[in-house]
Amino acid sequence: MSDESIAARIDRLVNEEHDLRSREQHDTPEALEADAERLRAVEVELDVCWDLLRQRRALRDASDDPDQAQARDPNTVERYWQ
Repeated sequence: MSDESIAARIDRLVNEEHDLRSREQHDTPEALEADAERLRAVEVELDVCWDLLRQRRALRDASDDPDQAQARDPNTVERYWQ
């Protein structure tokens, strides 16, 4: 997976995140619950994508092959300190 494809995935997820957040004010309780679940999944996927992109950049900066980077488990990524 290239940096460009990861960045494109990030863009799509950010757009979906914005759409979900904008619908919060108008959602029914059932739709709000479903949207909240999807929003959490989008946030986790964004974190995984950003982590993978950072790994690729770090490997490139260290003169290593960025294709060695691998997406980490969401549980690992979600436990990082910001």
